[in-house]
Amino acid sequence: MIAFVSGQVAALAPDAAVIEVGGVGLAVQCAPGTLAGLRLGTPARLATSLVVREDSLTLYGFADDDERQVFELLQTVSGVGPRLAQTMLAVHAPDALRAAVAAGDEKALTAVPGIGKKGAQRLLLELKDRLGAPVGTGAAPVPVAAGPAAWNEQLHAALLGLGYAAREADEAVAAVTPQAEAAAEPNVGALLRSALQSLNRTR
Repeated sequence: MIAFVSGQVAALAPDAAVIEVGGVGLAVQCAPGTLAGLRLGTPARLATSLVVREDSLTLYGFADDDERQVFELLQTVSGVGPRLAQTMLAVHAPDALRAAVAAGDEKALTAVPGIGKKGAQRLLLELKDRLGAPVGTGAAPVPVAAGPAAWNEQLHAALLGLGYAAREADEAVAAVTPQAEAAAEPNVGALLRSALQSLNRTR
């Protein structure tokens, strides 16, 4: 089990980062909100979860240990793999998922791409009393530092990475532009959640 990686950010992609650890570049799959807090050439520490398959070893990275623990717990639900678990955390922070499960909120869960009504019901049934109550101690959103990629480019790439068409991504970016412009430092993770909510309303 690789609990975390710590090193310099060597490369960034819409769905992954490469962290240099001891002269080795480790590819870590990350949600857009986590990637938003990383910058090329700067040190980073990511909580990680290693997913082992017959034909692959995939390392998933998270902003903190709470996200990683929820990611691993989500995969204990039948039909939920690592990709879907990470998408759920891209849409809802750990405490938001706890609140949704505690309240039996199917609508919040179906806002996640890839989860329908039956999937939401299964999640509520299997996660009941297992996620716990919202703790309210999650890490504060990481503001996007100045860099070559603007918030709208990061958001657009994140939506494409989640499987949305370019037209849908364009519409979602437009929908959250007022929210982004009202913020001194737009937070891509928060904007992604708003964008996904707007896409869910139009379906």
